[in-house]
Amino acid sequence: MEIFKYMETYDYEQLVFCQDKSSGLKAIIAIHDTTLGPALGGTRMWTYASESEAIEDALRLARGMTYKNAAAGLNLGGGKTVIIGDPRKDKNPEMFRAFGRYIQGLNGRYITAEDVGTTEEDMDLIHLETDYVTGVSAEFGSSGNPSPVTAYGIYIGMKAAAKEAFGSDSLEGKTVAVQGVGNVAYTLCEHLHAEGANLIVTDINKEAVQRAVDAFGAKAVDINDIYSQDADIFAPCALGAVINDTTIPQLKAKVIAGSANNQLQDTVHGDLIHEMGIVYAPDYVINSGGVINVADELQGYNRERALKRVEGIYGTIEQIFAISKRDNIPTYVAADRLAEERIARVAKSRSQFLQNEKSILTGR
Repeated sequence: MEIFKYMETYDYEQLVFCQDKSSGLKAIIAIHDTTLGPALGGTRMWTYASESEAIEDALRLARGMTYKNAAAGLNLGGGKTVIIGDPRKDKNPEMFRAFGRYIQGLNGRYITAEDVGTTEEDMDLIHLETDYVTGVSAEFGSSGNPSPVTAYGIYIGMKAAAKEAFGSDSLEGKTVAVQGVGNVAYTLCEHLHAEGANLIVTDINKEAVQRAVDAFGAKAVDINDIYSQDADIFAPCALGAVINDTTIPQLKAKVIAGSANNQLQDTVHGDLIHEMGIVYAPDYVINSGGVINVADELQGYNRERALKRVEGIYGTIEQIFAISKRDNIPTYVAADRLAEERIARVAKSRSQFLQNEKSILTGR
C-alpha cells in the first residue's frame, strides 16, 4: 500500500503510529478531516493479519466517520484508531494509559470512544491520561449505554423513510421485518410495538428471537427467510453487506431502514434498489444516534438535549431524499453529497474569513 498516495487520493490529514514496548501497544490513529471540528471516532482492537491491513482499516473507518459526523450535523471531523492485538488476551491497563498519552499529545485534534474490541473500562483508563475521550463511566460524565439512543434514532429515521414511501410516517399497522434482535434492535422493536407495528424477527441467537416473540408477539422466521417476507419495511440490524445480488430479488419491502453498518454489499446494489423504487435510509445516517449521543458528552452530557438532537435524524433523512430527487441520484450517493456540501460550505467560509483577516493585516 502506497500510504501517501492513498492519503492524497482521499485527502487525509494525518496518520499517527503509536508504540509502547513495555505494554505491547501498537496503535494507528487516522485523522481524515477536521474542517468541521476535532476528529471524533472510536478505538477498535482487532487481530489484523498484517500491519498493512490495520492501516487500511484505520484509514477507511476514519473517512467514514467524517461523513457520518458531517451528515449528523455535528461540528466534528472524522478519525479512527485501531489497536493491533487480541482484545480477549492482549489487553492491559498500561496499554490504554500509554494510548491516552498519545491522544493527549494531539492536543484535541482527535477524540476517541468505544468501538469493536474496546469497552467502557478501557475508556476509563484512557481518561486517566486525557480528557479527549467519550464513553467513559457515569462518574466521569458518560452518557451510558448507547444502544437505547441508537435505537431511538433508527426508529425516528424509519418514520421519515415511511413518510417518503407511504405518504405518512405512522408505523401503526405496518409490518417490519427485523434482521437481528441484539440490544439496539430489541429496543427498536419496543418502539415499533408501542406504535402498533407488526414484527417479523430473525437471529442466529434463538433466545433473542424468543424474547421478541414473547414480548411483542413477533413472528419468528429462519435467518434465510427474512428477506422474502410480506413486509412493508426491512430493517437490517445485524451483519453488513446484506443488500446484494442474492437478497434483492427476494425483497418485497418498500423501505430499507436498519441499524447495521455497510448494508450495501457494493454501490451497484444501492443503484439497483433505487431503480426498483425501494426507499433506502442510508445506514451511516440512520444509525448516527450513538455518535450524536456521545458527542453531547463534550458539552457536559444532558440526555434531554441529546435525544432532541437525535430526533434531528428525521430532518436529515428528509434532506437526503430531497437531494436524491433534486440530482436524480440514489440516496446512498445523496447522503455523501449532503456531508460533502456541508464540509465545503464551512471550508469556504473559513477560507473567506482567513482572507479577510489577511487583508486587514496587510491593508490590502
